[in-house]
Amino acid sequence: MELHFTKTNGPADEAIDNLIELVEDIQHPGLVREMILAALKAGQEGRDRADLKQMNSTLKEMRFTSKVFSPYRHMKKVTVFGSARTDPSEPVYLTARTLGKKLVEAGYMVITGAGPGIMQSVNEGAGPENSFGVNIRLPFEQKANTVLEGNPRLITYKYFFNRKVAFIKEAHAIALFPGGFGTLDEAMETLTLLQTGKRDPLPLILVDEPGGTYWHRWLKFFEDELLKQGYISDSDFSLFECVDSVDAVVEIINRFYSRYHSLRYVNGLLVIRLVSGIKQSLLLELESLFGDILTPGGKGMRICGALPEEADEPGLAYLTRLVIDFNRKDFGRLRNLIDAINAAGE
Repeated sequence: MELHFTKTNGPADEAIDNLIELVEDIQHPGLVREMILAALKAGQEGRDRADLKQMNSTLKEMRFTSKVFSPYRHMKKVTVFGSARTDPSEPVYLTARTLGKKLVEAGYMVITGAGPGIMQSVNEGAGPENSFGVNIRLPFEQKANTVLEGNPRLITYKYFFNRKVAFIKEAHAIALFPGGFGTLDEAMETLTLLQTGKRDPLPLILVDEPGGTYWHRWLKFFEDELLKQGYISDSDFSLFECVDSVDAVVEIINRFYSRYHSLRYVNGLLVIRLVSGIKQSLLLELESLFGDILTPGGKGMRICGALPEEADEPGLAYLTRLVIDFNRKDFGRLRNLIDAINAAGE
């Protein structure tokens, strides 16, 4: 029989509903029903066993990722990338370990790739109880570092793309130390997601050791090649910051969350949730300064409480809302707006 995601599958729908009822305690049964249907449709359509194996492994890895991270959703986490080849004798190793320690002191947990080098140093600084490790299974088998070995917050992935989802989705900030192809891949992917709005704004911090040139040379390339050729915009440089001290990393993250909390879209409007309100005079100033990112002829900006459509997040109902008719394309300027909101009243 041909299956559809609408409830037009007759006895198949009844069987799925009975299964969900039999298992009990199923959250969001409508979504689970569609996942079951997707699996059945894949079974009907899949002629290649390798495709089905990939779908199966992906779903299982993502389910386990959610299981591991879910109890800690109330905690802010910082993903730290960097070279696995950094030796403990190098100064940058100590810098990364110090960052792990100071992030925990500031109330954050850390996420690393669970390997050696920069990853291990950050885990050493943060301690195993404040660390997540998202390891990858490689042909030469990258083992988890000694800090995370046996840790209940350690996940080992078959697929890089699932691992990347965990790195970025679960993070409230990302810090990148110097590294190889993997570090650069993670930097560029995060930048792309921020630039296109596929990831909510967050601090993306490029960390050089004092006097280091690694990221500064990349910035020079961005300016001399990407910007001059028109491949990126001036405002894209607002999506990240480059620093050479641990204290600066922690300060940037703390400042970003000093008033800004989170955002979501409701009926096409951007709703920014704030931990403290803003004055009407500031609202008028923001409308003037950031009129370029508002939808022409739209609703502008307004301050209000939780919207009815946000009833599925009751724990955030107390937050002030800044509702914006955002054009959904100038995400570097959106970051500028968030910075302006945080800076007001400092």
